[in-house]
Amino acid sequence: MLSLPGFESLATFAGAAGASKPAQRLAIFYVPIGVVRKAFFPGEADAAIPKFTSDQKEIPTKASYAPGIHPLEFTPTLEPLKPIQNEVTFITGMDRTYQNGTDVHAQCGSCFLSSAAPNTITTSAYPLDRTFDHIVADQIGGATPFRTLEISCNSHKDNLESIYFDNISWYGTGHVAPSIRDPRKLYRRLFGTTEIQSYRNITDLVLEDARSLKRELGRSDQEKFGEYFDSIRTIEQQMDKLEGMKDELSKAKIAEPPEALLPRGEYIRLMCDLMVAALQTGLTRVSTLMVGPERWNTPFTYEGLFDKPRSHHQMSHNQDKFIDDLIQLDRFHMEQFVYLVQKMAAVKEADGSSLLDNTILTYGSGLGDGATHQYSDLPIIVAGRGGGTIAPGGRRLHRPEGDPLANLWLTQARALGIKTERFADSTGEISALLT
Repeated sequence: MLSLPGFESLATFAGAAGASKPAQRLAIFYVPIGVVRKAFFPGEADAAIPKFTSDQKEIPTKASYAPGIHPLEFTPTLEPLKPIQNEVTFITGMDRTYQNGTDVHAQCGSCFLSSAAPNTITTSAYPLDRTFDHIVADQIGGATPFRTLEISCNSHKDNLESIYFDNISWYGTGHVAPSIRDPRKLYRRLFGTTEIQSYRNITDLVLEDARSLKRELGRSDQEKFGEYFDSIRTIEQQMDKLEGMKDELSKAKIAEPPEALLPRGEYIRLMCDLMVAALQTGLTRVSTLMVGPERWNTPFTYEGLFDKPRSHHQMSHNQDKFIDDLIQLDRFHMEQFVYLVQKMAAVKEADGSSLLDNTILTYGSGLGDGATHQYSDLPIIVAGRGGGTIAPGGRRLHRPEGDPLANLWLTQARALGIKTERFADSTGEISALLT
């Protein structure tokens, strides 16, 4: 069996036309270790390169913009957004409050989607409560096979840090929602065909039966049908390629583990493809993707950037030495986000809208800067229209000083139909983000 996307033709045959409004979805694209502010935020290009600070430090917003709506400016890191500029809203000035007594990186990642007010959680050193993705899933995920889908692009198995460094999704305080890191395991969880003894790829298994269905579809649905099966086949081929590379690397005598040498961009995009397939077919309506772990010194290969595996965390603590490399890496992560946005925009729903039109997709990091470990002025980008509840993009919203990140989650919750007065330490919604 293979889950299929919604087809307008089938909805009509079932007498469901007019009742086939696409479901709303939520997706999170988390980038670890903050960003290089000089190249990311407008108005900060001339700022001094920050020195490493071991403890969290509140840094006032450097840009001199007044709170409100501003044009979207394309800094070196944001330049990849140009092709999708009308799909995104850049939000600046949002903060989290750091709770003393826990590691800076562990808290910024594990509490990114919870933001409980400091010292309100008595059973943990972390201000970690049930995360936003699970609260949303309580509302919109009940009818799906997977209420939430947690994905991590940390392929390493060395377990250098605790679970707080490598998971942004939590059922509740102390109860992690473990993420899937292996593309093949994620594929099996979603489609569940690879346990067949004589394995053949999923498209070969179902295409014969599917051809009879295809004859019942209209022209646009037939095109959608072909595109969907092509995307699944491409996923299979990409998994085979990466697994073959990993197998060959494991036989070589190299200092780094095989995972360190796998092409990073291909791996991230493969996980993005799997997330899109799950959202498209209704296997889930809520998914998180953690691009990399916090404070994990094991290196990765960033193809096209460096000639050997590099550690993002170690470079971030030496911005004066690695400033150009870090800016390239931030841009690399932005390019992967753009890939995901464009992939969602290309997926057409039964009513002619796109998957992106019906999704709220958020790019973000729990640190405003990897060297200073600041929890203020976080890098946040929102894409998608949430089924028409999110205002059109192409702009930047600069928030008042001290505006908590929880206000973003409160706003998105209301956009997704959740009636709630507050979330965590929120103080009010971001009305400019809503239609």
